[in-house]
Amino acid sequence: MTATLQANGRRELHYGNLNDIVTDAESLAAGEYQTLGEWSFGQILEHLAVSLDCSFDGFPFQAPWFLRTLVAPFIKNGFITKPMRAGFKLPANAGALSPGDVSVEEGLSHLKKAVARYETETPNVHHPVFGRMARQEWVSLGLRHAELHMSFVVPFGD
Repeated sequence: MTATLQANGRRELHYGNLNDIVTDAESLAAGEYQTLGEWSFGQILEHLAVSLDCSFDGFPFQAPWFLRTLVAPFIKNGFITKPMRAGFKLPANAGALSPGDVSVEEGLSHLKKAVARYETETPNVHHPVFGRMARQEWVSLGLRHAELHMSFVVPFGD
């Protein structure tokens, strides 16, 4: 079992829009916080930013055909509407989504730019598992994804 699966004290989050993620990140960055999982706060922010960017620029990997065609139709709605579970390991061919050392300032700056893209652009690539998705599906998936990762960043005193 990984440290991620064992992390106690995570926050329960529900973001209503992409700007809520930025507001939460800015609030945490302005104070004292701790991370409970394996990634730093900067790495979490960078991962979220890169993931959002991939919805416009494309993903560096694709799930196996049987997952895309046989499994994805049955699990897609759950990923978009329900909280994501911790402990998922990215496949080796998705290494570009695993951030290196990134400062909170760098990660937050990138996240703000990625969120701002949604104000002027519409995602138009295929998701590596779920295929073609509507704009609101991309947004909802991004929100659930951010809720998972940001739950590991806890302000001191909570």
